Amino acid sequence: MATVNLSDYKPLHITNAEDFSIGIVFAEWNDFVTYNLRDAAIEILVKEGVKNENITLFSVPGAFELSYASMQLCKERKFDAIISIGCVIRGETPHFEFVCSAVAQGIKDCNILTDTPTIFCVLTDDKKEHSIARSGGDLGNKGVEAAVTALQMIDFKRKLSTKKENIGFGNS
Repeated sequence: MATVNLSDYKPLHITNAEDFSIGIVFAEWNDFVTYNLRDAAIEILVKEGVKNENITLFSVPGAFELSYASMQLCKERKFDAIISIGCVIRGETPHFEFVCSAVAQGIKDCNILTDTPTIFCVLTDDKKEHSIARSGGDLGNKGVEAAVTALQMIDFKRKLSTKKENIGFGNS
């Protein structure tokens, strides 16, 4: 949101976060933004109890490649969640719309075609200044929000699995 500091959140206090395994895929394109998003996500994950050794980083050339990399990681089933980090800044051609749409659809596909929550942390801004403001500038850091979302989705999935087991579903 344009006027909300994205770094403001209440600590989650999720139990057993130290056992969570999280993959972070980040685009090298617009690295002056994506590295800040990545670093903020890592900081929050560790602050919330995830062990450093349970956070695995993967870089890809640009935002368009996030979908492929995220889907491959989801298929491996080694991670409790994937955070996909990128930044697309509008230019003078329709390329912006094509890339943004493809990445959004690709991350959505990870979420509906696999059992691994995949978090969309892709800034799609009109100007470089907007991306800077949302990656550690005046509006905080969207990486914080992505980390919090990943932790909440892992917690949701684990609670859902426990509930199914307790009522007899999911046992084969």
